[in-house]
Amino acid sequence: MSIPQSGGGPIEDFSQLAEYMASGCKPKTEWRIGSEHEKFGWLTDSHAPLPYAGERSISAIFAGLEARFGWMPVREAGNIIGLTRNGANVSLEPGGQFELSGAPLATLHEIAAELQNHLDEVRAIAAPLGIKFMGIGAAPDWSHDTMPVMPKGRYRLMTNYMGSVGTHGTQMMYRTSTVQVNLDFASESDMVKKLRVALALQPVATALFASSPFFDGGLNGHKSWRSRIWRGLDDSRTGMLPWAFEDGMGFQRYVDWVLDVPMYFVYRDGAYINALGQSFRDFLAGNLPALPGEKPTLSDWADHMTTVFPEARVKKYIEMRGADCGDQAHINALSAFWVGLMYDQTALDAAWDLVKGFDAETREGLRIAASEKALQGEANGVKLLDLARAAVALSQAGLAARGLGEEIYLKPLVHGLKSGTTQADTWLRAYHGTWGASLTPIYEAASL
Repeated sequence: MSIPQSGGGPIEDFSQLAEYMASGCKPKTEWRIGSEHEKFGWLTDSHAPLPYAGERSISAIFAGLEARFGWMPVREAGNIIGLTRNGANVSLEPGGQFELSGAPLATLHEIAAELQNHLDEVRAIAAPLGIKFMGIGAAPDWSHDTMPVMPKGRYRLMTNYMGSVGTHGTQMMYRTSTVQVNLDFASESDMVKKLRVALALQPVATALFASSPFFDGGLNGHKSWRSRIWRGLDDSRTGMLPWAFEDGMGFQRYVDWVLDVPMYFVYRDGAYINALGQSFRDFLAGNLPALPGEKPTLSDWADHMTTVFPEARVKKYIEMRGADCGDQAHINALSAFWVGLMYDQTALDAAWDLVKGFDAETREGLRIAASEKALQGEANGVKLLDLARAAVALSQAGLAARGLGEEIYLKPLVHGLKSGTTQADTWLRAYHGTWGASLTPIYEAASL
């Protein structure tokens, strides 16, 4: 969730940057699961994207959730841009994608209950207004010009910058939706192993959850166009982090990379100050052109860490970022897939054994193949379907070892692996069949 960070005093020593990440280390008994998903709102009578303001709008839904269900508003420059309640947040992506960032919870059953409660509350407010939401990786037929623009200073800066550093940045911002899970680590070495497994198997997640074969009103030639968009966006802050597999990887190596990623902004007194392309290293030295003579705080560092977008991202926890959003079962399945692999040591070790022989070319090749062909993709002799079957089996075993009956949340993945198909494949069959090459039915088909 992209809201300004808070807390933390001035950075007085370079070591504080790595220490900030290390402060996330927790014993296994304190590991939690944080699920996030984005979804597109649309008007049922016109199929138009949900605007920010008006009687039928994001603002109206925020107001309803605040009044009926006890959410507290988050504002920027007088505009409501999010909600918070009991450790969970509702926020907005640039094109109005409605995001739930859930509270840190102990089990997948709690995660599923949280999602159900959220969808029930949203439907209770949205349905009388003629509004629905859909879980899909990319907006199927809305053009860039039709997308609403959220009143957030961070996004105004990013929009202007994206066109100067890549080719797909504004598509990502305004017309894609993802599902993520955030997971803990016990130590620096645990973080390194989990990050490496997460990066190497992120193409598997992309393939399993592919749900964006449509864009700009037609076929786009990919099963995960959302994943394709992330290539050619801004190479300085995205990708598979090949250096993370080198000797010497740890908190400091990650810090060194983030420091060399150009800045977007500095947040001060409720406003975003333009620092586009400037250096956080200069900021540490008091030489940031945007704020001459001023040095950063730990909250500035935390903000800057949210402006890097690799396939798996480290902060005080690890974010799994490779999947398209999908239906409710798939939203839950994403958390289950990674919890099974990451929170059981035997499963994690076995997952590393699966991928430790891959070189950077193979990992990147699988990433490309997953976006294009999902489970039917392959690279350097590695077939994504075989790799996915092995990874899901390990996840099942890892969940079974937790002894909580959480394996049930992998059901949509197990079902899809039997035939090697994904949500994208199902929709493509319908598009070429009963839908008659029309995208009108996708709205109901993808409704949450």
